[in-house]
Amino acid sequence: MTITASTASAPTATARSVDPTRSHVRAAGIFYLVTFAASFPALFLIGPVLHDHNYILGAGQDTRVLWGCLLDFVNALAGIGSAVALFPVMKRYKESLALGFVTSRMLEAAVIMIGVVSLVTVVTLRQDLAGSADPNALAVVGRALVEVRNWTFLFGAGTMPAISAILLGTLMYRSRRIPRFMPIMGLVGAPLLLTANVLTVLGHNAQLSVLSGIATAPVALWELSIGIYMTFKGFKPVS
Repeated sequence: MTITASTASAPTATARSVDPTRSHVRAAGIFYLVTFAASFPALFLIGPVLHDHNYILGAGQDTRVLWGCLLDFVNALAGIGSAVALFPVMKRYKESLALGFVTSRMLEAAVIMIGVVSLVTVVTLRQDLAGSADPNALAVVGRALVEVRNWTFLFGAGTMPAISAILLGTLMYRSRRIPRFMPIMGLVGAPLLLTANVLTVLGHNAQLSVLSGIATAPVALWELSIGIYMTFKGFKPVS
């Protein structure tokens, strides 16, 4: 009887040691890393249309720009995926905050997609109308669409990650499932990023400035650190 009981208890102990949330956490971590892998190359690829005010009138680097738009699209989807993957785990600690986190990531993705559509429209107009439409009018339209993308970058990729950092950072800090310094980075960095973006909206700061770079760094490090941690380590056991 003793041997039978020991044998029967071994599978039970093994089953209990398996974290049922591991697949969700790993998926969320991978999605976070995908956002980094997609967003930085995208910013480089779409450079020509952002920096050339007359891009819509010139020869253009349409293939390069379209690849950048595609990566931004992937970035938007990965952001949603990270939140959806984490929701079943984080809702145990505060469902309203977890739902708010999902909503913030969805809103971020929606705003990013507005910017993507704006740049794809610039490429389409350049291909269809360049040489046949009024150059001055076409140039104004092209610049307006690029400005739409610039503002979506500020509100989407710039502001919404700060909101997400507050919501998810609070959940992570309460749950103690990751090292405490990680959510602290997000919770400290979020107000800095929000302040820099408000100053940009009011005309007291530029999107590409030293202040914006400093304010962005803590939130970027927060997202990168939890992406790596969740992918390769997973959450700490529930205490």
